[in-house]
Amino acid sequence: MFVTFEGIEGTGKTTQIKKAMDYLASKGRECVLTLEPGGSRLGQHLRSILLHMESRDLTGETELFLYLADRAQHVATVVCPALDKGKCVISDRFADSTVVYQGYGRGLDPKLLHQLNEVAVAGTWPDLTILLDLDPEIGLRRALARNAAECKSREEGRFEAEAMDFHKRIREGYLTWAGLHHDRFRVVDAAQTPDEVFAQIKPHLDAFLEK
Repeated sequence: MFVTFEGIEGTGKTTQIKKAMDYLASKGRECVLTLEPGGSRLGQHLRSILLHMESRDLTGETELFLYLADRAQHVATVVCPALDKGKCVISDRFADSTVVYQGYGRGLDPKLLHQLNEVAVAGTWPDLTILLDLDPEIGLRRALARNAAECKSREEGRFEAEAMDFHKRIREGYLTWAGLHHDRFRVVDAAQTPDEVFAQIKPHLDAFLEK
């Protein structure tokens, strides 16, 4: 079982992923938690480039290929080995982030991005994608406060530094992409309390566990 969590900055993915991990563990499922960028050894180096404020001069194409390199290595060395062992993999972001951020956000062709993702993931697509949906103004406010509290505003603040119009495009891009891939996407209202948000997610996890 391969589950991914997607959404704009500040939607509470970390909190909901922890709740999902605990819930699946209570059901006897061994889980591996990972993330993008940075899920592999190589990815950790790429993450430090992609999210750092010093990298604000990256072109859209350069950004794209760094993410694809991160993903190809992540799938080959982390995701597939865990799935082959029968483990449940939960990833904080995956290929959909590239289509939305570099496509709807940066203006690259979403169809081309999906084709490039096909190469990077080598056929390994999520069984279930949870999209945490939230007003960008609320999400960005949360994300900026989190980065400040964790002293990560410089090391991991590049996307939070984007203009509000960018974040609005990302939200709309996610909703559009989810509509095009409704077979695996489940959209959840992330404006509620953490427990209320997870109450929306739990039935979708149960549906896959029953399979």
